[in-house]
Amino acid sequence: MEKLIETYLKVFDRLDFEKIIDHPNILIAANFWDSDRFEAAKTCYQLMRAIDDMIDNYKSINCEIAKEDRSHFEQEVRLWINSVTKDGTSDLQNKKTSAILERFKIPIWTLEVFARSMIYDIYHDGFASLEIFLEYCSGASIAPASVFVHLCGITPMPSGEYKDPVFDVRKAATPCAVFSYIVHIIRDFQKDQHNNLTYFADDQIEKYGLDRSQLKAMGNGEKISTGFREMIRTYYNLANEYRFKTLQMIGEIKPLVAPCYQLSLEIIFELYLMVFERINPDQGIFTTIELNPTPREIRNRVYQTIMNFKPVA
Repeated sequence: MEKLIETYLKVFDRLDFEKIIDHPNILIAANFWDSDRFEAAKTCYQLMRAIDDMIDNYKSINCEIAKEDRSHFEQEVRLWINSVTKDGTSDLQNKKTSAILERFKIPIWTLEVFARSMIYDIYHDGFASLEIFLEYCSGASIAPASVFVHLCGITPMPSGEYKDPVFDVRKAATPCAVFSYIVHIIRDFQKDQHNNLTYFADDQIEKYGLDRSQLKAMGNGEKISTGFREMIRTYYNLANEYRFKTLQMIGEIKPLVAPCYQLSLEIIFELYLMVFERINPDQGIFTTIELNPTPREIRNRVYQTIMNFKPVA
């Protein structure tokens, strides 16, 4: 056990938390895997991030995608997924990506559901209801979470190939994906408002006597209203439900994966839990500074997670 912790601490000491930016919790946790599997996680993360940024960056400038441009953006998404999931691509980088997807048996459905969520973004400005938001999570968040859990669960064979996880990856990834995404939209409230993005559902905004202009004003520093606090409380309580489900699911799959993957599951959960613990519906001001842990705080949390780690046989 001491040797195991010592190995993880050596990895930990190599991490420069000051240079880890833009909240890549998946990549922090995956650093404790073997290098090939880490590169697979990094490749898939960057693959999804590229298409997500293309759409969000346009919306941040233009508020929403003009009707005449939507079909073009949809075509870009379809070309994106075809470039890495179809044979015969001539692009060298896409060939490398396709090879990684094939080698590690990354389920193609993860990219397909992610693509569907991106197409939803193209044709919609936000979410009409909380139910639609949760359905959206099944692509935007469950896709990267499922890739992460899949890479935790695959096992190498003597042939050099990998055997699929012995558990249902999508079922296992769902609670943590939804928990992390709800935490994510609260954490990034101020940044999203500055970028003309709204992830709170319209039915919830209306329920608590709010409108989008008020969200924008509070994102720009105006006093937080009682209605906004009550809406945040609703999302906070929903996140808390998925927090419990996540803990239960991690407990179920830990015995089915090797110790370094058990540790990575705990680390990624703790990184989102750090943000969850900073959410204060009663007194919070919901700024980027308030809700984002500092690199030092993240470093300390990862260290404590390693020191408290007890692998399950």
